Amino acid sequence: MRKHALLVGLGLLVMLVFLGDAAKFYGLGFVQFTDAKLYDYRMRMTLPNTSDDRIVILDIDEKSLRQEGRWPWGRDKMATLMDELFDHYKIAAVGFDVVFAEKDNSSGLNVLQELGRKQFKDVAQFQSVLNQIRPVLEYDALFADKLKQRNIVLGYYFSNSEKGASPSKSGALPPPVFTAGAFKGRTIEFLGWDSYGANLAELQANAATAGHFNPVVDFDGVVRRIPMIVEHDGAYYESLSLAMVRTVLGSPKLVPGFATGQSKDYGGLEWLSLESAQGDMVIPVDSQVSALVPYRGGRGTFHYISAASVLRGETPLESLQNKIVLVGTSAPGLMDMRSTPVGEVYPGVEVHANMISGILNQNVKQSPPYVLGANVVLLMLIGIALSVILPLLSPVRGMLVTLATMMGDIVLNRYLWEYGDIALPLAGGILMILALFALNMSFGYFVESRSKRQITHLFGKYVPTELVDEMSKHPEQVVSMEGESREMTILFSDVRGFTTISEGLDPKELSQLMNEFLTPLSHVISKHHGKVDKYMGDCIMAFWGAPNPLPEHAHNAVLAGIEMQMELERLQPHFKERGWPEIHIGVGINTGRVSVGNMGSEVRVAYTVMGDAVNLASRLEGITKEYGAGVLVGEHTKEQAPEFVYREVDLVRVKGKLQPVAIFEPIGLHDEVGKDVLEEIKIFNQAVRLYRKQDWDKAELKLLSLCNMSPKSKLYQVYAERVAYFRKEPPGENWDGVFTFKTK
Repeated sequence: MRKHALLVGLGLLVMLVFLGDAAKFYGLGFVQFTDAKLYDYRMRMTLPNTSDDRIVILDIDEKSLRQEGRWPWGRDKMATLMDELFDHYKIAAVGFDVVFAEKDNSSGLNVLQELGRKQFKDVAQFQSVLNQIRPVLEYDALFADKLKQRNIVLGYYFSNSEKGASPSKSGALPPPVFTAGAFKGRTIEFLGWDSYGANLAELQANAATAGHFNPVVDFDGVVRRIPMIVEHDGAYYESLSLAMVRTVLGSPKLVPGFATGQSKDYGGLEWLSLESAQGDMVIPVDSQVSALVPYRGGRGTFHYISAASVLRGETPLESLQNKIVLVGTSAPGLMDMRSTPVGEVYPGVEVHANMISGILNQNVKQSPPYVLGANVVLLMLIGIALSVILPLLSPVRGMLVTLATMMGDIVLNRYLWEYGDIALPLAGGILMILALFALNMSFGYFVESRSKRQITHLFGKYVPTELVDEMSKHPEQVVSMEGESREMTILFSDVRGFTTISEGLDPKELSQLMNEFLTPLSHVISKHHGKVDKYMGDCIMAFWGAPNPLPEHAHNAVLAGIEMQMELERLQPHFKERGWPEIHIGVGINTGRVSVGNMGSEVRVAYTVMGDAVNLASRLEGITKEYGAGVLVGEHTKEQAPEFVYREVDLVRVKGKLQPVAIFEPIGLHDEVGKDVLEEIKIFNQAVRLYRKQDWDKAELKLLSLCNMSPKSKLYQVYAERVAYFRKEPPGENWDGVFTFKTK
C-alpha cells in the first residue's frame, strides 16, 4: 500500500470531485448532461407503449377549425360542448389545457347595449327586446352556468415578471390546496412564480376546481417532471393533473407525506397522499415537490377525438362514456409542444395525460430527497473500494474489476428502477468508475511502465512461429514494409455472447476457458494448412495461401470452418463438467486478392494480410448470428471450392461496402450430404427466388413448410418475418432483393 499511496490518494481525490457534484455542492455539467440522457434512455427502454383507455384527448384539430370556425370558439359553443360531453356522452370529468382569460364579446351584446344607451335610448320596443335576448347573448354567463355541478377542471399558468416590472396577474385563481403557513418551520423548495394567467372569475367560481399546467423544464429543455404543488404569495396550488385525479376520485383530502420520525427542520416532503374511502393513493415527489412523468409511449399514445365530431354527435358513445377528457389542440399554430424523453416534439396535453394515468396506476417513479444521500453513500463506497483495489491489480484484472463494478452499479440502478420505482442517478457512478480506471491505467503507463517498455522494445518485433523458417531464408523481409498481392482465403471466428459469458467467470476461469477452446480450434486450422494470424480476445483470424502458396486454399479453409464447429461440439461435455457455459462461435470465410507481408511500423512488425477481402470475411463472421448459421462464406470462396454443398443464405450489403454480395452456408462435401438435406436446400432456394420476385404468398408457403421440417432454424424464421414485413410495407418495384446491414 505504501508503494501505491500516491495513486490511492489521487483516486480518493477523483472520488471527492464526484461526491461534491452528487451532494449538490456544485454542478458538473457533463455529469448532469449524461445523467439526463441516461434517464431518458431508461425511460424509452421501459415504455409500455400502450394507451390508457380511461383517458381521452378532445382535440381541437384542423377538422374542428374548418367546421366550427377559428379558435377561440365562442363560449356558447363551449357551453354546447359541455352539454354534449356530460349529458349525452356521460363522461367522468373534463380538464382544459387552455385558459379562458378574456371576456367573450363575439355575441355582439356589447354593441347592442351601446346602442341601447345612445341611439335607441328612448325606444321602448328596442329596450324590451334587448332585455329578452340578453341572457342568450351573455356567452360567458351561459358557459359559466354549464360548469356548475359538473366535474370540470379549468387550467391556468404561472409565470415570472420581467426584472424590474410589476407582477402580471389576470383572472381568478382557484382556492389553494394549502393555505399560507401550512408548511411553517419546514425548509421545502417549492417552485414559485409571482405572476399568473387564470380564468375569468365567474368561470372559476362555477367550475369544480382548477390546476396549473406549468411543467418543469430541465436545463436541456426537456420536460421530465411536473410540480404537483407550487407556491404563490404564500399559498400553495395544485397541478392540472393532480386536480383532475382528485376531481375524478371525489375530491379526497390531500395530505403531505414526511419521513417518519423526522423533525420539521428536515424538509423531506417525500410524497403526497390522496386519502379517500376507496383507499389511499400516494404520489412520490422530489425535493421541489415535483413528480417524474411516467410516459407511456411516444406522441399519439393516447386516443384523440375531434371536438367537431363530439359537437355534432358523430362520436360513438362508448368512445367517451365514463372517460377522463382533456381538451387540447393539435391544429398547426395552436399546439403546445414540448421536448420530452420520448419525443422532441410532444403535445403538452399528452404530458398531463401521462401524469394522470401514472397517478391512477400508482406507477410514478420516485426521486425523493433521501435519494441524494443514498447516491452519495453509494459513490463513496465504490470510490474508496476502487481507489484502494485498482492500484494492486494488473491491467487485465483491473479492467475486469472495473467492468464488474460498473455492471453491478448499472444492475442495481436498473433493479431499483424496475422493481422499486426509484430513479437513482446513474451517470455520476459510471463516470467516476471510468475516471478511476483511466487514472490507474495512465498512471501505470506514464510512471511505472518504463522497464516494461524497454522489454517491449527488445522483443516487440517477434513474429508468429509459423513464419520462422521463412524469415530465416529471407531475413531482409523482417523489417520490410513491402507487401505482396496474392489471392488467398481468410477466416474469422468469434464467440457469440462472449461479454455475457465473461461476466459469469472470474479472471482465472475465463483465462482457462479461452485456452480450452482456442487451442483445439487453432489445431484444426493448422491441420488444414492454415496460419493463425492473431487472437483478438475471443476472436481468431487465420489465412490460407501464405507465406507458401497453397492451390486449394479455399477448400482447406471451408473444411477447417466446418470442422471447427464439430470440434466445439465435442468440447461441450467437457465444458459442462467444469461448470462452464456452452460456447458457440460464428465463422466467416472469404476468398480474394489481398496484400500480404510484413506490415506495421519501425516499432513493431507483423506478418499479416490486408485488403477488402479481409474486411468482408470479418463482416461475414459478424452476421452469422443474424441467420443462425455456424459458417458463412463469400461467393468467391464458393466458386473456388465447388466440391461442397452450399445453401445460398442471402444477398446482402454489409457495412463498408456499396456493392451487394451473395453469402452461402457450406453444408458438407457432396458425398456426405443426405437426400433429405438436399431436398430441404432445394425448397429453400425456391422460397428465396419467390421472395426476391415479391411473390409473398408462395414464398410464405415454402417457408412454412421449411419451418415444419426444421422448427429451430433461425434462417427460415428470418425470411418468414421479412415476408410478413414486406407484405405490409412493400419494398417497391425496383427492389433488388438485397438486405443492408447497418452495423458490423
